[in-house]
Amino acid sequence: MTMMWYDGGWGWGGWFVMAVMMVVFWGLVIAGIVAVVHYVGDARRDGRAAPADERGWGQRRAEELLAERFARGEIDEDEYRRRRALLREPP
Repeated sequence: MTMMWYDGGWGWGGWFVMAVMMVVFWGLVIAGIVAVVHYVGDARRDGRAAPADERGWGQRRAEELLAERFARGEIDEDEYRRRRALLREPP
């Protein structure tokens, strides 16, 4: 008795199509994850999703950056004092 193999008529073409579709599927999954991470990262840099700014941490960080620029010599003392005063003004 011989055994008959039934492959539904796809042959090697079916395996090739399945392999391509698997690569496309995982590529879309990875691209989606990268897009979400990129979006969340941009939102935090723009200040839209940074509740720490509401507690004054953003102002302290801005003053630290200003002090670093002054220490590196990028800005002079007058500009440093003027910008620091602007940062400390109430909104």
